[in-house]
Amino acid sequence: MQVRFWGTRGSIASPGKATVRYGGNTSCVEVRTTGGELVIFDSGTGIRELGQALSDGNGAVRGHIFLSHTHWDHIQGFPFFWPAFVEGNDLTIYAGRDLDRELESVLAGQMEYAYFPVRLEDMHAAVRFRNLGEEQLTVGDARIDVQYMNHTGLTLGYRLHADDRIVVYATDNEPHDKLLRDLGGRGRPPASPWPVHHGDRRFVEFVRDADLLITDAQYTAEEFPQKVGWGHSSVEHAVDFAVAAGVKQLALYHHDPTRNDRAVDALVRRARRRVARQGSSLVVFAAAEGLTLTI
Repeated sequence: MQVRFWGTRGSIASPGKATVRYGGNTSCVEVRTTGGELVIFDSGTGIRELGQALSDGNGAVRGHIFLSHTHWDHIQGFPFFWPAFVEGNDLTIYAGRDLDRELESVLAGQMEYAYFPVRLEDMHAAVRFRNLGEEQLTVGDARIDVQYMNHTGLTLGYRLHADDRIVVYATDNEPHDKLLRDLGGRGRPPASPWPVHHGDRRFVEFVRDADLLITDAQYTAEEFPQKVGWGHSSVEHAVDFAVAAGVKQLALYHHDPTRNDRAVDALVRRARRRVARQGSSLVVFAAAEGLTLTI
């Protein structure tokens, strides 16, 4: 299975000379199974370049786009995804079951004439929409488990099983435990088993034994207390959950738009020191645009 990062930034795109190495595009990750199934996680601004790459190939584009949620930084690239405009292409888009709107109407909303010159109806590909809850589904040779994350809007995480490997995409998630939030990840509650809160234990079990975990690490422990309730995690939270779950590789993701390449480097060093203190073999790196991994 191959994993490629097309957008790694959170909140808002932040292009420029200070973000060249890790990238300025918002969330988008491509997964290709050995059987050739195309799975795309999120359609932030990074999906535009993915669409160009897919359109440069031969034959029809057939794929599945799994949205973590419909905040702008996770959908704003979809109107620029060229394969959706090409007749003969086939796309299925998945997202959480909203309380008052269907997924199709949410995506169509950002393409109303007040915001965009082309409407959703003008896309000529076969585009289907599917609302999800916590469930399991099969896409070609891949099995995908779905679980709710702890965010300010209805947000899903995805656990993909294919080729005897597991990749988990679990961004925009805030710890449930109050002490974890208050500390920002600087320490753990003196209790066993850890984590204490049922919601955090569910998250650990969801990512258990993943070969690759792509997860929210937008803040540092020092920044986090001022961001409580925004629906994100610190790098310390990401490391501790990954270690507790026995994850093999951790990709720090959803980089804050104010964090330049050197600051992301510092996050990676901070994360690796924390891993070493816990005596873990977890491999940590920062997700970077263009980075391709074979899992």
